Amino acid sequence: MSINPEYYKTPEYNIFNKIIRSFYNFYRYNILSDEKYVKRRFLKAHGFELDLENPKTLNEKINCLKLNDRRPLHTELADKLSVREYIKKNIGEEYLVPLLFSTNKVDDIKPENLPEAPFIIKANHDSSGGIVIIDKASANWDEIRQELNRRLALNYYDRSKEWQYKNIEKKIIIEDLLIDEGGKAPKDYKFHILNHKTETISVDASRGSIEHKRNWYNSKWERSPFYWPSYKNGKPYAIPADYEIKRPYNLNKMITLSEILSKEFPYVRVDWYEVDNKLYFGEITFHHDSGYSPIIEKEWDIKLGEKLKL
Repeated sequence: MSINPEYYKTPEYNIFNKIIRSFYNFYRYNILSDEKYVKRRFLKAHGFELDLENPKTLNEKINCLKLNDRRPLHTELADKLSVREYIKKNIGEEYLVPLLFSTNKVDDIKPENLPEAPFIIKANHDSSGGIVIIDKASANWDEIRQELNRRLALNYYDRSKEWQYKNIEKKIIIEDLLIDEGGKAPKDYKFHILNHKTETISVDASRGSIEHKRNWYNSKWERSPFYWPSYKNGKPYAIPADYEIKRPYNLNKMITLSEILSKEFPYVRVDWYEVDNKLYFGEITFHHDSGYSPIIEKEWDIKLGEKLKL
Protein backbone atom coordinates (compact mmCIF):
# COMPACT_ATOMS: atom_id res chain seq x y z
CA MET A 1 0.00 0.00 0.00
CA SER A 2 1.28 3.47 -0.84
CA ILE A 3 0.12 6.94 -1.75
CA ASN A 4 0.06 7.48 -5.50
CA PRO A 5 2.84 10.03 -6.17
CA GLU A 6 1.00 11.41 -9.22
CA TYR A 7 -1.84 12.43 -6.92
CA TYR A 8 0.31 15.02 -5.16
CA LYS A 9 2.72 15.83 -7.97
CA THR A 10 3.80 19.46 -8.28
CA PRO A 11 3.66 20.88 -11.84
CA GLU A 12 7.01 21.35 -13.55
CA TYR A 13 7.98 24.79 -14.87
CA ASN A 14 10.70 25.96 -17.22
CA ILE A 15 13.38 28.33 -15.89
CA PHE A 16 11.63 31.51 -17.08
CA ASN A 17 8.33 30.51 -15.50
CA LYS A 18 10.12 29.59 -12.28
CA ILE A 19 11.68 33.07 -12.07
CA ILE A 20 8.36 34.80 -12.69
CA ARG A 21 6.65 32.53 -10.19
CA SER A 22 9.34 33.20 -7.57
CA PHE A 23 8.78 36.96 -7.81
CA TYR A 24 5.02 36.49 -7.69
CA ASN A 25 5.23 34.19 -4.67
CA PHE A 26 7.48 36.65 -2.85
CA TYR A 27 4.92 39.39 -3.47
CA ARG A 28 1.88 37.45 -2.35
CA TYR A 29 3.52 35.69 0.59
CA ASN A 30 5.61 38.56 1.99
CA ILE A 31 4.18 41.90 0.82
CA LEU A 32 0.41 41.41 0.71
CA SER A 33 -1.27 41.59 4.11
CA ASP A 34 -2.93 38.41 5.33
CA GLU A 35 -6.35 39.98 4.87
CA LYS A 36 -5.73 41.07 1.28
CA TYR A 37 -4.21 37.69 0.40
CA VAL A 38 -7.15 35.80 1.90
CA LYS A 39 -9.69 38.04 0.17
CA ARG A 40 -8.03 37.46 -3.21
CA ARG A 41 -7.98 33.69 -2.78
CA PHE A 42 -11.53 33.65 -1.48
CA LEU A 43 -12.83 35.63 -4.47
CA LYS A 44 -11.04 33.30 -6.88
CA ALA A 45 -12.35 30.18 -5.13
CA HIS A 46 -15.94 31.25 -4.45
CA GLY A 47 -16.71 33.86 -7.08
CA PHE A 48 -17.83 36.52 -4.61
CA GLU A 49 -16.08 38.86 -2.20
CA LEU A 50 -15.36 37.83 1.36
CA ASP A 51 -17.42 39.91 3.79
CA LEU A 52 -15.48 40.02 7.05
CA GLU A 53 -17.87 42.52 8.67
CA ASN A 54 -21.04 40.52 8.13
CA PRO A 55 -20.09 36.94 7.16
CA LYS A 56 -22.98 34.65 6.27
CA THR A 57 -21.61 31.44 4.77
CA LEU A 58 -19.67 28.80 6.68
CA ASN A 59 -16.63 29.39 4.49
CA GLU A 60 -16.77 33.14 5.19
CA LYS A 61 -16.92 32.50 8.93
CA ILE A 62 -14.02 30.04 8.74
CA ASN A 63 -11.96 32.76 7.07
CA CYS A 64 -13.00 35.26 9.75
CA LEU A 65 -11.73 32.87 12.40
CA LYS A 66 -8.55 32.28 10.41
CA LEU A 67 -7.73 35.98 10.40
CA ASN A 68 -8.98 36.97 13.85
CA ASP A 69 -8.74 34.02 16.23
CA ARG A 70 -5.02 33.32 16.63
CA ARG A 71 -3.90 31.79 19.92
CA PRO A 72 -0.86 29.79 21.04
CA LEU A 73 -3.21 26.84 21.62
CA HIS A 74 -3.91 26.76 17.87
CA THR A 75 -0.20 26.28 17.19
CA GLU A 76 0.10 23.61 19.88
CA LEU A 77 -2.74 21.57 18.39
CA ALA A 78 -1.73 22.02 14.74
CA ASP A 79 1.65 20.48 15.61
CA LYS A 80 1.31 16.73 15.03
CA LEU A 81 3.76 16.09 17.86
CA SER A 82 2.64 18.47 20.59
CA VAL A 83 -1.07 17.75 20.01
CA ARG A 84 -0.44 14.29 21.45
CA GLU A 85 -0.12 15.75 24.96
CA TYR A 86 -3.44 17.58 24.56
CA ILE A 87 -5.15 14.35 23.50
CA LYS A 88 -3.58 12.44 26.39
CA LYS A 89 -4.71 15.07 28.89
CA ASN A 90 -8.27 15.55 27.60
CA ILE A 91 -9.46 12.14 26.41
CA GLY A 92 -6.64 9.64 27.07
CA GLU A 93 -3.49 8.35 25.39
CA GLU A 94 -5.22 5.13 24.31
CA TYR A 95 -6.51 7.07 21.28
CA LEU A 96 -3.05 8.00 20.02
CA VAL A 97 -1.41 6.25 17.07
CA PRO A 98 1.85 4.77 18.46
CA LEU A 99 4.78 7.17 17.98
CA LEU A 100 7.90 5.26 16.93
CA PHE A 101 10.51 7.97 16.32
CA SER A 102 10.97 11.74 16.12
CA THR A 103 13.84 14.02 15.14
CA ASN A 104 14.59 17.48 13.80
CA LYS A 105 17.42 16.18 11.60
CA VAL A 106 16.76 14.72 8.17
CA ASP A 107 20.09 12.88 8.33
CA ASP A 108 18.68 10.77 11.17
CA ILE A 109 16.26 9.18 8.72
CA LYS A 110 18.32 6.09 7.95
CA PRO A 111 17.06 2.52 7.98
CA GLU A 112 19.41 1.51 10.79
CA ASN A 113 17.90 4.20 13.06
CA LEU A 114 14.29 3.31 12.38
CA PRO A 115 11.87 0.68 13.67
CA GLU A 116 10.68 -2.27 11.68
CA ALA A 117 8.22 -1.50 8.90
CA PRO A 118 5.44 -0.87 8.16
CA PHE A 119 5.34 2.75 9.33
CA ILE A 120 4.61 6.24 8.03
CA ILE A 121 6.95 9.25 8.00
CA LYS A 122 5.43 12.72 8.42
CA ALA A 123 6.44 16.32 8.95
CA ASN A 124 4.79 17.65 12.10
CA HIS A 125 4.08 21.10 10.70
CA ASP A 126 2.28 20.67 7.41
CA SER A 127 -0.90 19.30 5.92
CA SER A 128 0.52 16.94 3.32
CA GLY A 129 0.29 13.17 3.28
CA GLY A 130 2.95 10.98 4.79
CA ILE A 131 5.57 8.72 3.24
CA VAL A 132 4.51 5.11 3.65
CA ILE A 133 7.25 2.54 4.23
CA ILE A 134 6.29 -1.10 3.80
CA ASP A 135 9.79 -2.53 3.39
CA LYS A 136 12.88 -0.63 4.58
CA ALA A 137 15.19 -2.59 2.29
CA SER A 138 13.38 -1.56 -0.90
CA ALA A 139 12.92 2.12 0.03
CA ASN A 140 15.03 4.79 -1.69
CA TRP A 141 16.32 6.63 1.37
CA ASP A 142 18.15 9.31 -0.60
CA GLU A 143 14.89 10.30 -2.30
CA ILE A 144 13.02 10.14 1.00
CA ARG A 145 15.51 12.47 2.69
CA GLN A 146 15.34 14.83 -0.29
CA GLU A 147 11.55 14.93 -0.01
CA LEU A 148 11.75 15.54 3.74
CA ASN A 149 14.16 18.43 3.20
CA ARG A 150 11.68 19.92 0.74
CA ARG A 151 8.84 19.60 3.24
CA LEU A 152 10.82 21.08 6.12
CA ALA A 153 11.63 24.10 3.94
CA LEU A 154 7.93 24.86 3.49
CA ASN A 155 5.73 26.90 5.77
CA TYR A 156 2.09 26.03 5.22
CA TYR A 157 1.11 29.45 6.58
CA ASP A 158 2.53 31.13 3.46
CA ARG A 159 -0.02 29.58 1.13
CA SER A 160 -3.02 29.44 3.45
CA LYS A 161 -2.47 32.27 5.99
CA GLU A 162 -3.45 29.78 8.67
CA TRP A 163 -1.42 31.35 11.46
CA GLN A 164 -1.25 28.20 13.58
CA TYR A 165 1.28 26.67 11.17
CA LYS A 166 3.61 29.68 11.08
CA ASN A 167 5.70 29.08 14.21
CA ILE A 168 5.66 25.32 14.63
CA GLU A 169 9.11 23.96 15.43
CA LYS A 170 9.63 21.65 12.47
CA LYS A 171 10.29 17.99 13.14
CA ILE A 172 9.99 14.60 11.48
CA ILE A 173 7.84 11.99 13.16
CA ILE A 174 7.34 8.32 12.46
CA GLU A 175 4.15 6.58 13.48
CA ASP A 176 2.83 3.07 13.29
CA LEU A 177 1.05 2.52 9.96
CA LEU A 178 -2.66 1.92 10.40
CA ILE A 179 -4.01 -0.75 8.04
CA ASP A 180 -7.59 -1.97 7.83
CA GLU A 181 -8.79 -5.55 7.57
CA GLY A 182 -8.39 -5.39 3.79
CA GLY A 183 -4.76 -4.32 3.98
CA LYS A 184 -5.54 -0.76 2.89
CA ALA A 185 -5.47 2.68 4.50
CA PRO A 186 -8.41 2.95 6.91
CA LYS A 187 -11.31 5.26 6.26
CA ASP A 188 -10.85 8.81 7.53
CA TYR A 189 -13.78 10.14 9.58
CA LYS A 190 -13.95 13.93 9.93
CA PHE A 191 -16.30 15.57 12.44
CA HIS A 192 -17.16 19.23 11.85
CA ILE A 193 -18.02 20.74 15.23
CA LEU A 194 -19.90 24.05 15.25
CA ASN A 195 -20.20 25.68 18.68
CA HIS A 196 -19.34 22.37 20.38
CA LYS A 197 -21.98 20.35 18.50
CA THR A 198 -21.41 17.85 15.70
CA GLU A 199 -23.08 19.37 12.66
CA THR A 200 -21.80 17.20 9.80
CA ILE A 201 -19.48 14.25 9.27
CA SER A 202 -17.46 13.27 6.24
CA VAL A 203 -15.81 9.94 5.59
CA ASP A 204 -12.97 9.60 3.08
CA ALA A 205 -12.37 6.26 1.40
CA SER A 206 -9.38 5.33 -0.81
CA ARG A 207 -7.65 8.58 0.11
CA GLY A 208 -4.46 9.30 -1.82
CA SER A 209 -5.68 7.55 -4.97
CA ILE A 210 -7.79 8.38 -8.01
CA GLU A 211 -10.62 6.38 -6.38
CA HIS A 212 -10.80 8.87 -3.49
CA LYS A 213 -14.43 9.38 -2.44
CA ARG A 214 -15.95 11.45 0.36
CA ASN A 215 -19.48 10.88 1.64
CA TRP A 216 -21.30 13.26 3.97
CA TYR A 217 -23.58 12.22 6.84
CA ASN A 218 -25.38 13.70 9.83
CA SER A 219 -24.88 12.48 13.39
CA LYS A 220 -27.49 9.73 12.84
CA TRP A 221 -25.50 8.48 9.83
CA GLU A 222 -28.08 9.66 7.31
CA ARG A 223 -26.73 10.95 3.98
CA SER A 224 -26.49 14.76 3.87
CA PRO A 225 -28.16 16.74 1.03
CA PHE A 226 -24.89 18.59 0.29
CA TYR A 227 -21.22 17.81 -0.16
CA TRP A 228 -18.00 19.71 0.43
CA PRO A 229 -15.34 18.48 -1.98
CA SER A 230 -11.72 19.49 -2.07
CA TYR A 231 -10.36 21.12 -5.21
CA LYS A 232 -7.26 20.66 -7.33
CA ASN A 233 -6.50 22.92 -10.31
CA GLY A 234 -9.97 24.39 -9.91
CA LYS A 235 -11.73 21.04 -10.24
CA PRO A 236 -13.49 19.16 -7.42
CA TYR A 237 -12.27 15.80 -6.24
CA ALA A 238 -13.19 13.69 -3.21
CA ILE A 239 -16.80 13.78 -4.36
CA PRO A 240 -19.48 11.47 -2.90
CA ALA A 241 -19.55 7.83 -3.87
CA ASP A 242 -22.60 6.24 -5.48
CA TYR A 243 -22.62 3.70 -2.65
CA GLU A 244 -23.21 3.96 1.08
CA ILE A 245 -20.41 3.62 3.60
CA LYS A 246 -21.19 1.52 6.63
CA ARG A 247 -21.84 3.34 9.90
CA PRO A 248 -18.69 3.06 12.02
CA TYR A 249 -18.85 0.91 15.14
CA ASN A 250 -17.65 3.78 17.35
CA LEU A 251 -19.74 6.59 15.84
CA ASN A 252 -21.27 7.77 19.12
CA LYS A 253 -17.93 7.68 20.90
CA MET A 254 -16.32 9.69 18.08
CA ILE A 255 -19.04 12.31 18.40
CA THR A 256 -18.61 12.55 22.18
CA LEU A 257 -14.82 12.76 22.06
CA SER A 258 -14.82 15.26 19.20
CA GLU A 259 -17.14 17.56 21.10
CA ILE A 260 -14.90 17.34 24.18
CA LEU A 261 -11.91 18.34 22.06
CA SER A 262 -13.87 21.26 20.58
CA LYS A 263 -14.53 22.96 23.91
CA GLU A 264 -12.08 25.84 23.31
CA PHE A 265 -13.16 26.68 19.77
CA PRO A 266 -16.27 27.90 17.89
CA TYR A 267 -15.39 25.73 14.88
CA VAL A 268 -13.06 22.78 14.65
CA ARG A 269 -12.73 19.59 12.63
CA VAL A 270 -11.64 16.45 14.46
CA ASP A 271 -10.43 13.45 12.45
CA TRP A 272 -10.52 9.78 13.46
CA TYR A 273 -9.57 6.34 12.19
CA GLU A 274 -11.23 3.08 13.19
CA VAL A 275 -9.23 -0.15 12.91
CA ASP A 276 -10.62 -3.44 14.25
CA ASN A 277 -13.24 -1.40 16.14
CA LYS A 278 -10.50 0.55 17.94
CA LEU A 279 -10.40 4.34 17.66
CA TYR A 280 -7.33 6.37 16.75
CA PHE A 281 -7.14 10.16 16.77
CA GLY A 282 -6.06 11.66 13.43
CA GLU A 283 -5.75 15.43 13.76
CA ILE A 284 -7.44 18.67 14.74
CA THR A 285 -8.04 21.15 11.92
CA PHE A 286 -9.25 24.70 12.53
CA HIS A 287 -10.06 25.79 8.98
CA HIS A 288 -11.29 23.01 6.70
CA ASP A 289 -9.56 23.40 3.31
CA SER A 290 -8.59 26.88 4.58
CA GLY A 291 -12.14 28.04 3.82
CA TYR A 292 -11.48 28.02 0.07
CA SER A 293 -13.56 25.00 -1.00
CA PRO A 294 -17.15 25.76 -2.06
CA ILE A 295 -19.95 23.68 -0.57
CA ILE A 296 -22.29 22.19 -3.16
CA GLU A 297 -24.99 23.44 -3.38
CA LYS A 298 -24.15 26.98 -2.31
CA GLU A 299 -27.36 27.35 -0.28
CA TRP A 300 -25.89 24.86 2.20
CA ASP A 301 -22.85 27.06 2.74
CA ILE A 302 -25.34 29.69 3.94
CA LYS A 303 -27.45 27.23 5.99
CA LEU A 304 -24.40 25.82 7.74
CA GLY A 305 -23.06 29.33 8.23
CA GLU A 306 -26.23 30.24 10.11
CA LYS A 307 -25.46 27.49 12.61
CA LEU A 308 -21.99 28.82 13.45
CA LYS A 309 -22.20 31.68 15.95
CA LEU A 310 -19.02 33.74 16.19
